[in-house]
Amino acid sequence: DARIPFKIKFYLIALIFLVFDVEVVFLYPWAVIFENLGWFGFVEIVIFVGMLLIAYIYAWSEGALKWE
Repeated sequence: DARIPFKIKFYLIALIFLVFDVEVVFLYPWAVIFENLGWFGFVEIVIFVGMLLIAYIYAWSEGALKWE
């Protein structure tokens, strides 16, 4: 049989990986034009990274990053 059941944990880890991978896609253009943005750009990226850090801490506290 070609169908092998995957645990839901596999999909959860893949989804978390994609979320943090998209973070890099948003950080690169910001880093390129950082000097032109000034303090407004700095505050915006701190808020963005802070929200991602909160999401990471929540996923870690819920045990979503444990591979069993």
